[in-house]
Amino acid sequence: MTDVTVEPQTLDQLMAALRPRLHRYCARMVGSAVDGEDVVQEALAKAAAALPAAGAIDRPESWLFRIAYNTALDALRRRKRQPATRSDLGLAGFADSGAATDSRVAVSAGLATLLRLPVAQRSCLVLIDVLGHSLAETTEILGVSLPAVKAALHRARARLRELADAPDQPAPGLAPAERERLRAYADRFNARDFDALRALLAEDVRLDLANRVRLAGRKDVSVYFERYSQAAPWRLSPGLAEGRPALLASDPADASGSIVYVILLDWSDGRIAAIRDFHYATYVMESLAVTRL
Repeated sequence: MTDVTVEPQTLDQLMAALRPRLHRYCARMVGSAVDGEDVVQEALAKAAAALPAAGAIDRPESWLFRIAYNTALDALRRRKRQPATRSDLGLAGFADSGAATDSRVAVSAGLATLLRLPVAQRSCLVLIDVLGHSLAETTEILGVSLPAVKAALHRARARLRELADAPDQPAPGLAPAERERLRAYADRFNARDFDALRALLAEDVRLDLANRVRLAGRKDVSVYFERYSQAAPWRLSPGLAEGRPALLASDPADASGSIVYVILLDWSDGRIAAIRDFHYATYVMESLAVTRL
């Protein structure tokens, strides 16, 4: 492919189009759909900052995925959950037998299961078996040799088959006080009593309306409820998202009651300290484990 110059407008369009795929990758790299969205936001900010000095970019999609890969490694290092190195990329070649079956296993694997794979093996597996990248594209994204990618993929598939047979861990419960707090918020929201919800905001409250805007301070965040008062009604119910207390949003007009997106709240001294709303990032639901209460 000939080198191409990516203009800011073109990059914005590309980032918007690739955002669900980038999230699918990052969520599996860090083992969390919620944290994966943080990684995507950070990666896209890095890409926008790097563009003016990047010059001609050959294969901009691979360029973005490489930034996402390095950003995920940084997130894992900060978390200190596991060493984020490339040392698990072996150099031996392996036959690629049963690839179609292995791909189905990888696609259906839970985030916690994938997190048990070494970082580089996990990255190869997700890029190839989940997202459909070629071996050549994966070597470019990860910056390693083709034999190393083949070896890591083989080992990841073998390990994932072993992990797939392990029993699932039971989902954590929710303390009665936390359940009641979520239910009270949901009841006020469903009654469209947004003034009561505004009264719960801390002075230094933070809002992350994923894939749209971040705001801070009670005055600015209060606008968030104004927008909901003008929008079509959503119905909230208490639940869990990745084991965290969450509000599950559904469309009252949908008889199936499908969960469309989630809202996460942080509390401090009885007031709302932070809101994370995924209304505009419904692609997160593809990777998010939710439980109704």
